[in-house]
Amino acid sequence: MGTFKANIRGNIEPIRMVGIDTPESVDPRKPVQCFSKETTNKLSSFISGKYVRLKDDKTQGNRDKYGRLLRFVYLDNGTFVNAEMVKQGYAFSYKQFPHPYLNQFNSYEKSAREQNIGLWDSCN
Repeated sequence: MGTFKANIRGNIEPIRMVGIDTPESVDPRKPVQCFSKETTNKLSSFISGKYVRLKDDKTQGNRDKYGRLLRFVYLDNGTFVNAEMVKQGYAFSYKQFPHPYLNQFNSYEKSAREQNIGLWDSCN
């Protein structure tokens, strides 16, 4: 579901990336889904060992029902990780909860699907 853990001022916090849905790889109630390993590796390549800027979404709560912080994620160079995951075909646009980038993410998903990149090439 686009989650990871971040060290925030010495506290390890679970982060749920707003606006994206990724194939499941660790939910014990579900089988490992197609492209989940590739998605996990891609997210790791973006953020592992790096400083990221976490931005909350005023249209959402601070945390989800599992206690994860709900955040948009940016790299120091300005890369919007949530958007790139959808744009590059590693995540779906999560349409259940509206957010300021929903139309943009929907457009990225449509483009990735039409170009058959990422999960759209491997899981259809």
